[in-house]
Amino acid sequence: MNFGVLGPISAWSHAGDPLPVGGPRQRCVLGTLLLELGKEVTVDRLIEYLWDDDPPRTARSVIQVQISHLRRSFPDVIKTTAGGYLARVDPDDVDLHRFRSFVARAKAAGDPAEEVVLWDEALTCWRGQPFSGTGSEYLGNTVVRPLLEERWSAWTAWAQCAFALHRYTEIVSRVTPLVRQDPFREQLQYFLIAALYRSGQRASALSAFQECRAYLAEELGVDPSPEVMELHGRILRETESDVGRIIGAAEPSETPEQPESEEQDQRPRDFVARNDLPRDIPDFTGRENDLERLLDLGTRDEGQAEIAVITGLGGAGKTTLAVHGAHRLADRFPDGLLFTDLYGYTIEHEPVSPASALGSLLRAIGVQPEAIPETVEERAALWRASLTGRRVLIVLDNVANFAQISPLLAAAPGSFTIVTSRQDLPGLSGAQYISLGMLDDEASLQLFAAVLGQERIEQEHGTAHEVVRMCGGLPLALRIVAGRMLSRPRWTFEHVKQRLSEHHRMFRELRIEGHSVEAVFELSYQSLNGEQRRAFLTLGVMIGGTVDLHGAAALLDCDPPEADDLLQELVSVCLLEEPSVDLYRFHDLLGSYAREKAATDLAEGEAEAARRRLGDHYLAMADRAAGMMGPRGHDDESGRRASSRYEATIADRSQATAWFERHQDNLASAVDFYAGVGLDEQAWQLADSLWRHYANHGQTELMMSTQEKALAASRANGNVRGSAATLIGLGIAHCLAGRFSHALELLNEAWELLETIDDERGKARVNSSLSLVYERMGRFHDALSSAWRVLEYALSIEDRKLEALQRVNLAIMYQILGDDEKTIEFCQIALSIKKGQGEYETATNVLRTLGEVHAARQELDQAFAYLDEALDLARFIGSQRDEIYVRNSMGVALRRRGDVDAALGSHRAALDLGEEIGQHSADAEILTDLGTTFTHAGRVEEAYKAQEEALSLARDRGELYIQGRALMGIGRLASRREQAVEYLAGAAKIFVDLGVPEARQAEAELEKLV
Repeated sequence: MNFGVLGPISAWSHAGDPLPVGGPRQRCVLGTLLLELGKEVTVDRLIEYLWDDDPPRTARSVIQVQISHLRRSFPDVIKTTAGGYLARVDPDDVDLHRFRSFVARAKAAGDPAEEVVLWDEALTCWRGQPFSGTGSEYLGNTVVRPLLEERWSAWTAWAQCAFALHRYTEIVSRVTPLVRQDPFREQLQYFLIAALYRSGQRASALSAFQECRAYLAEELGVDPSPEVMELHGRILRETESDVGRIIGAAEPSETPEQPESEEQDQRPRDFVARNDLPRDIPDFTGRENDLERLLDLGTRDEGQAEIAVITGLGGAGKTTLAVHGAHRLADRFPDGLLFTDLYGYTIEHEPVSPASALGSLLRAIGVQPEAIPETVEERAALWRASLTGRRVLIVLDNVANFAQISPLLAAAPGSFTIVTSRQDLPGLSGAQYISLGMLDDEASLQLFAAVLGQERIEQEHGTAHEVVRMCGGLPLALRIVAGRMLSRPRWTFEHVKQRLSEHHRMFRELRIEGHSVEAVFELSYQSLNGEQRRAFLTLGVMIGGTVDLHGAAALLDCDPPEADDLLQELVSVCLLEEPSVDLYRFHDLLGSYAREKAATDLAEGEAEAARRRLGDHYLAMADRAAGMMGPRGHDDESGRRASSRYEATIADRSQATAWFERHQDNLASAVDFYAGVGLDEQAWQLADSLWRHYANHGQTELMMSTQEKALAASRANGNVRGSAATLIGLGIAHCLAGRFSHALELLNEAWELLETIDDERGKARVNSSLSLVYERMGRFHDALSSAWRVLEYALSIEDRKLEALQRVNLAIMYQILGDDEKTIEFCQIALSIKKGQGEYETATNVLRTLGEVHAARQELDQAFAYLDEALDLARFIGSQRDEIYVRNSMGVALRRRGDVDAALGSHRAALDLGEEIGQHSADAEILTDLGTTFTHAGRVEEAYKAQEEALSLARDRGELYIQGRALMGIGRLASRREQAVEYLAGAAKIFVDLGVPEARQAEAELEKLV
């Protein structure tokens, strides 16, 4: 089979048929293994690509699930290693490695005709944006950007070769769209203009030059490169014979001897090779990957001047990385190592002007003061000429903006410029960017250990971890803490933690002579204009830890396009992070600084008004999203809010689920906000909109905390409906957690409150929840009665959605009680309602139940048809909780078909998914089915272990029906007769008490033994 990463992650059979490669996570894992073909990719590396610096607790389990899926799709491709995995595929079957093979062969070719064919072959390997469809920002930054540069280099080499072969028309047709795509590619612009001229299109060549020049002037405020300017001059003079002198592609037969250029004549005769680098730090740590990338850039030999731009928040360690990397590269640059601080962000020091910086650099390399020209343009020309033919490394530190360094950039091949800035400097053509985030916990502890010694860390390892988190991984903060502890040997991490915990004291603690975290932030803040400052302060009072574009628009009280501009401006100066598209957050310490600053600098009431706008935005959006998730308990019109200019589009359940997932922590904080300011009505309504999402995704703790906060606010203000609604939500939460008795108490209390206000819909909701609790407890007849009462209410008010939901609940009860005919009847009615209404919310349960009934009857074709549809629907609507149950039911059906291995895989996939999302309410049920499947496979020991684990879980949660099933499973496996009798008798008693058909099975098993 063949694989592709130079475009969307793809796979094809050898016949050319496309093969499925799974969702974004699976694509990311596959793409990473193909990238490092034949080499071990550690699990930690995969986690880094999938989640950057914020992996979930179950990250390793998720990786294992993705690997398992890939192995089923691509047998014998993925091998397990000591620390991770590797892919074994012929390099010629992966487009990336095929591309690089062609590139290597093209570079080694001696014949231009052969070379151009190889470059063509290399370029045909590309299908679009590499590694698209993975959703990995980290992969995009570390892999995709360099790969795109490889592609641009290949295009440049092809154009160079094609020009030598006089293929001017082909260059024009193929290069024209490329320079439209990226006008900053001046080498390709050069070839295009020259090819146009050589093909007899002098006017078009001049027009292309003018377009290039106008674009660069508008976007960057600079002229094209000296080579392009020189070419333009030759075309104007119509000296065609000179045009053959193309960048790196001169045609020997046509190119006359070239005299030294004016710039070359200006080179200083006594060039001074000096080392201006500041002292390297002896304990550099935590930036190994970034350092490796910087060193790679410094050792490339691409025949052009290299530029590396290191960006990041103040205190992120940009200068430290630049200086350390420069020291490591010193041997490669024998003609000089230059360092200049441009004071872009420095207390009591104006940024250095380009003219002044050029003067200093020229004097540093030996130009006499009297020989330095007056104008910036002349100084820049002399600077470029002076570096021609030399290998020089220049560090331009603390850059304020693009205009400050544009004239300082070397143009000669062999030079390497390292730029550090708090701005992202997007105008630098051909530059490679290294964006510094925060150090992770491990790297932060390594820094502490490097300064304080490993023994001191090990003595208080847990508390050291807490201090690391309080510093937010900011290198400056970590070094200040380490420095203070080094000079105060009696200080413990516990003492430092207490000092940092005092909110108003934190920034005083993060201050040491010559260094201050607060001062670094203040300089960045002072560089903002008035509108940007207000946006920064207002974002500082956001509810929760992140905010999306529309939430920011509400917070800032402006339209989304205007908010977008402000947010991007703050991102560009590293005062705000954008971890994913249109989602923003502060670094922890910067967020603390913004909140403290907002408390003093925002007008009275402005912060509270902004938080209220954001809270109301979340309330309106959550109400809309909840409407996509299923029938609402308190869906009266008074709870609906008019749309506003801040709201995003939520068109279906999958979008609603995605919105809830993105904001679930912020929404919990919004409930806290409302409860804290006494807005009890908003608090309970928001909590009521959240509970279904939290329930479906295993977020039981968030579900409980939001309901409890809303309940306290409602009770404090005597809000009966709000109190009842939150008691219902709490009851469901405790049911999912296995605390069934407490769930019943809460639901009965809700019923009593709703009786006092005659809320019939609310009481129907209580009955629906009671049915759920009774079912989990094994009180099936009570569950049946409660569900019937809700159905009668739904029929009385002609609520078709609620009717369908209750018919599903009743069908499940009848299935457990052994009445297959009623089960199928109620399912078919519910399904017809769903199809008629165009609703999907409960259809997965209908389809799953029908699949289970037909599987039990050995009507397996029908069973799999229903279960396949249920699985597709669960995925479509994003209900992972439903997917867990469907996958387990699939396992039972596969076992009945005799496909035991596939059945075991399906049960395990259900357990893995539950672990991934933290949803464990189905674990006991799945384990009993897994144990039964192990029994069918003859794997007695594993079967016994699964049933015992199921029994333990079911007893802890009070799930009597599952206890009975597990007891019967163990009894059938027991090797000793007495033990078998004991377990089967226990199962029979439970089943008889519950009134379920399994009672007859257990009694029959007992009769065989006695």
